[in-house]
Amino acid sequence: MPSFASPAIMLRRIDYGDYDLIITFFTLKNGKTSVIAKSAKKSTKRFSGILELFSVLDIVCSTGRRGKALFVLQEATLKHPFPGIRSDIIQTAYASYWAEVINEWMENGQEQKEIYYLFEHVLSELDLGRIPAGALSILFQMRFMTILGFQPNLSCCCVCQKEIAYIKENNFAFDLAKGGLVCHGCEPVTLKKIYLSKGTVKQLQWIKCGDFSRAMRMKLSSQAIVEGLAFMEAFVPYHLEKDLRSLKFLKQMENYQVS
Repeated sequence: MPSFASPAIMLRRIDYGDYDLIITFFTLKNGKTSVIAKSAKKSTKRFSGILELFSVLDIVCSTGRRGKALFVLQEATLKHPFPGIRSDIIQTAYASYWAEVINEWMENGQEQKEIYYLFEHVLSELDLGRIPAGALSILFQMRFMTILGFQPNLSCCCVCQKEIAYIKENNFAFDLAKGGLVCHGCEPVTLKKIYLSKGTVKQLQWIKCGDFSRAMRMKLSSQAIVEGLAFMEAFVPYHLEKDLRSLKFLKQMENYQVS
């Protein structure tokens, strides 16, 4: 009998021996789960062409022999292959970054349905290409951090507590260590400068707390995308306390595209 069956999104795959693969899935029912796909590189029937990164599948897994830690992938049915992502290097870079954030942050076996649906939704929109990839990345990171309880304070100065709406300045520094905005009067000289305009702050606040479907339809300004990406791509790794290889690759691809 199977140990579990669940929709799953593929986060990572590595070769194991000559024929097997070890795959990390983010599943709807079991959270992050690592499995071994036996003879996946050898067989042309069981998993041919479907074990690709970011793909959404229905999987069936069983426990390994003698209670070993890894589940054994018994069946996999492809639901959404997202070919548009893999055909574009920038889209692939964004999807890889989101996948690495989830893989590094989540504990094995920790069910988190809200994050699963968030990840599936942004992948679907990235594949369709209707929303700029940068805007999707801001939305994913902001919602991801908010779900986990690490949302940034964008409503007031984290030092004097004055609400942003009552501050005359149009630009604010963000203190990564304090997790919030800092007005000019409270900004220390030694603070690493990450600045957000008041317009960007308002748009980020809506993305963080507003209705999800409306947030997906919200058109971020070009300034908000530039500032929002620089902010979130500093904020997330800071709290993760780890440099992400996929983020370095993403920035290289973006710089190459601009040049």
